[in-house]
Order: sequence, then structure tokens, then C-alpha cells
Amino acid sequence: MPLYLNEEQTMLRDAAQQFVGEAAPVSHMRGLRDANDATGFSRDLWKQFAEMGFTGILIPEGDGGLGLGHVEAGVVLEEIGRNLTPSPFLTTAVAAVEALKGSAQRDRWFPGILAGETVAALAIDERAKHGDAIAMKAERSGNGFMLTGAKQFVSHGHVADLLIVAARTAGSPEDEGGVTLFAVPKDAAGMTADPQRLADSSLAARIAFDGVAVDADAVIGDVDGGRAVLDTLLNAGRTGAAAEMLGVGGGAMDMTVQYLKERKQFGALIGSFQALQHRAAHQYSEMEVARAAVLKAQQLLDAGNDRATQAVSVAKAMAGLASTLAVQEGVQMHGGIGMTDEYDIGFYMKRGRVLAELFGDTNYHADALAQAAGY
Repeated sequence: MPLYLNEEQTMLRDAAQQFVGEAAPVSHMRGLRDANDATGFSRDLWKQFAEMGFTGILIPEGDGGLGLGHVEAGVVLEEIGRNLTPSPFLTTAVAAVEALKGSAQRDRWFPGILAGETVAALAIDERAKHGDAIAMKAERSGNGFMLTGAKQFVSHGHVADLLIVAARTAGSPEDEGGVTLFAVPKDAAGMTADPQRLADSSLAARIAFDGVAVDADAVIGDVDGGRAVLDTLLNAGRTGAAAEMLGVGGGAMDMTVQYLKERKQFGALIGSFQALQHRAAHQYSEMEVARAAVLKAQQLLDAGNDRATQAVSVAKAMAGLASTLAVQEGVQMHGGIGMTDEYDIGFYMKRGRVLAELFGDTNYHADALAQAAGY
């Protein structure tokens, strides 16, 4: 048993490992891709996630959930990453739940999430790369607001029941303040989604808001004070994406090591070649350092520590570097077949690339850490 997991967390890991490995291995993702599935994930599988209790990991016990933390959510996300399982778990059961926890909106949305019937999407980004600027307008109209603008890179946005939308109610796009978060239902008039395939065959939508009317109850947190809730959402999403990247990198590494033990060249197993042993050892070391960084971020978030945000940036950056190394080395050490569709190793590279960009890439977080240190 890993020393960093207690008995309950180890039981959860074992349950997640068995369930995800059997119900949604890489062949599950490949099947959805080959069928050109228009949803991007299996709704039946999402309900099975709920039956396992996974969708309620971060939902408080008073709201019907398990009341656990980011360490436990990360345990599940690592298995999702290891199996490349298409799932709305990260956006819905992690990021959206964290945003809704302190809001009256939780009474409306938590029951559906717990039942595996509700999917949430995060309409945050507006530019080609993740950033902090928010230009989309939310103007007062009647007893509510009218949303006008566009968002992109919205995972599951075309099929989500709930969209958490960041919009500007005051100030200019680069301002820290003046941001408000809204819970927008899928049937809101004036909202259109254009889904696009990403590198890993998942679907993310460009969403246009053409005077979408929402009432005042749709506000999550305070008007003009949504940045705090947005930061909570992003910290959860970034840490969760980092945990999923650990799974992606670990899955690629395991596949590569197994290949080194089976493939022969010049009459010898290629795993006996010292140069490849050194590269495999380097992969392992980098993944373990990243794992320590991710665990620290999870623990600080669970403790409500004021250093959590910086730890989250460290985790996201390091997980991005380590998983990228693992998938690139995996493809290269497989040789030419690593570039073919027949072998799964290429899928790990593609998923790792998408996760690296999600919620800010390594350069974004390195810059955030430098600015926080006064550079």
C-alpha cells in the first residue's frame, strides 16, 4: 500500500482501479471514437459512476454526498487517466461541485450530479490559450442579467445540463474584479453550441451567448465578486487535471516498460539495453516527483491552506512536464509502431496534450508562480 494513502483511500483506489479498468478501458474510448459518437462519453457509464458513489466524493454529507476531499477525487481521476476514459467527472463532480458548494444553486444541481443524470460544463475561456481575461458581458436586465459574448474550449458544452459561465459585470477584460459567475441551464434561449473534435477525439464546444437572459438566482456567489469562486473552481480543476495526467503518464509508462520486456532486437530484449533502462528510470523519477507535487496541492486544498493556489500551479506544471515526457518517450521507445493507430500508446500522447492545455499549460503556471514571487 502506498504510504501516502490511508486505509480508506486505498480501498477507494482499489475500487476505482477495478471499476474503471473493467467498465471503461482504452478500448471503450476507441469504440466511441470509431463510432464518431456525438456525445463524447457514455451516459450509462456516468450513471455507473454515480452508483459507485464517485460523483458525490466532493459533495458534503449534508447534501447527500460522501464529504471527502481532493485526495480522494484524485484517486478516481488517476484511474480515469490511466484508462483514457471519456467522462464528465472532472468538469462536473470536481470543478462544478466546488463552485456550487457555497451557493443556493447546490440544492438545484447536486441531486442530479449525485444520480449521474446531470453533466456540468465550464464556460471560462475566451481566447486560444487559457488566460485570466474575461470580456463576455453580463448586463442587468429586469430582475436578472443578459449574457452576451462567446466562450471556447468548453468540454461537454454541447450536451451539458448546466453551464457555469464567467462574465463581466463591471470593469474591463483584464480587471481582477467585476467578474460574476452564473449557473446557466442548457435550455436557456439565445445560447448555441458548436462542438469540435480535439486532438484526443473528445468534444469541446464554442458557445455563443446572444442576449441570454438569466434571473438573479443564477448568480453563484456575489455580483462583481465572482473571482473568488472562479479561483476555487480553477484550483479544483487544475489539481484534478494534474491527477488525471498522472494516470495518463503512468499508463503510458507501464505500457512502455512492458514493451521493453517483450520486444527483441539483435536477439536480446530491448529492456536489457542500458540506454533504455536509463530513460525508463528517468521517466519513473519525474513521474514520482510530479506525484508528490500533486498530492501536496490536494492536501493543501483539503486543509484550506492559503498556500494552496501556488501549490496547485506547481502541481499542474510538473504533472504536465512529467506526463509529456512519459508519453513522448513511450511513443519513441515503441519505435515506428508507436505512431500507428493499432497501438494504444499514441492515444496517451493525444490525451496528455489536451490535459496539458486545460486550465493553463506549464508555461502559464510557471509565469503565475514567477509573478506571485515578485518577478
